[in-house]
Amino acid sequence: MTDSHPTAVFALLATAKCVLFDFDGPICHLFSGHPSQQVAAELRDWIVRNVPGDVPVGADRSHDPLALLRATATRYPGSDLVTAMERQLTEHELRAVVAAEPAEGAGDLIRGLDGAGFRLAVTTNNSASAVRSYLDREGLTLHFGPHIHGRMPDPHLMKPHPNCLSQALETTGSTAAESLMIGDSAADYEAAAHLGVPFLGYASNERKRSELEEAGATEIVSSMAALLPVLGALETGGPAGGDKCAGSSESWSTSPTN
Repeated sequence: MTDSHPTAVFALLATAKCVLFDFDGPICHLFSGHPSQQVAAELRDWIVRNVPGDVPVGADRSHDPLALLRATATRYPGSDLVTAMERQLTEHELRAVVAAEPAEGAGDLIRGLDGAGFRLAVTTNNSASAVRSYLDREGLTLHFGPHIHGRMPDPHLMKPHPNCLSQALETTGSTAAESLMIGDSAADYEAAAHLGVPFLGYASNERKRSELEEAGATEIVSSMAALLPVLGALETGGPAGGDKCAGSSESWSTSPTN
């Protein structure tokens, strides 16, 4: 995969004072040890047991637990069924945290950004309790403080709705223009675009890259570790695209910016 040129990513970080992280993807691979397909299958079985013979339209074959929750909320808005299902999903996410794999370079990037004075927040469709559990596990909680904005009781407020981003901007005292969203989905991009928050895509595979490009994302990297030399260049005042930025990591392409 070809990453965006470091000069473009340097420009995004250079104008930012606050970085908003999606959770599952840029920070960790939440379901790496507790597959999302398995979670979705168990949630479908749970729905059938509670509403016999009825799986929400469009969700009968979904392997995405969040899509299944959203479809159920559309079919049964405001119901106890949705509330109970959200709790079931949260329990699965907490179980998944135990075996979740860190995204390469994410911990070092978070520590580096905090050390450089950036305000940090998590803006995610996953439960805030799962995020806190993972950050505690990795010793990263102090870098985010109270700025963890996860799934609300109403699933319709999940991204692409910008609710969690709006909350993060408010709690960190940041404007959209001085913030940067790092996400790995079209929903992340759309939520950021709705508020005018600059966006950096993270794509661990070609499917994710295609999804982000189709949504409109223009700057995309394939590893959080790729941002470390850019942050280093920013801290030392090195020129964007110079040796400190472009030559420090093999993961950077020298092709023009997308």
